[in-house]
Amino acid sequence: MDTAPGRGPTIRGADPSAAPRPSGAGAAHAGDAEASFIAPFERVFAVLKRMASNYATLAVLDVRRAAVQFAWLVAGGIFIAVLVVTAWLAAVVALAVWLIGSGLSWPAVLLIAGALNLVGAGIVVMRLKHVFEQVPFSATLHQIKTDTPEAHVK
Repeated sequence: MDTAPGRGPTIRGADPSAAPRPSGAGAAHAGDAEASFIAPFERVFAVLKRMASNYATLAVLDVRRAAVQFAWLVAGGIFIAVLVVTAWLAAVVALAVWLIGSGLSWPAVLLIAGALNLVGAGIVVMRLKHVFEQVPFSATLHQIKTDTPEAHVK
């Protein structure tokens, strides 16, 4: 038996024209015309279906990869934040120990450390204000608000 891609098994030596046909020449001709008319549409539909399936698979794989990358980004950001906070606290404690060694009282050292933390927080707030000067999606919101039928009629 031979098998060709896209075809079922065939027997060698069998004459394909010897297959039984519907009686009457008009029935055979109509079946061939119908098959020849529908066959290209079926092929196009099959190709479009495969193409849509391939694009869907690609999109799912891209989303999965992006989710893994985002998870790594968040985990890395948390780890970096913990290390930066630890370094900041170590610097403030080192300054406090040095100030105590210089003869300052505990309340004065704590006041200086607190003021240093407030200055650092103020610097972060000022930097964040510049990041959020423009509202997210402002261009989209502006387009939606100005794209009304009344705006076109003037």
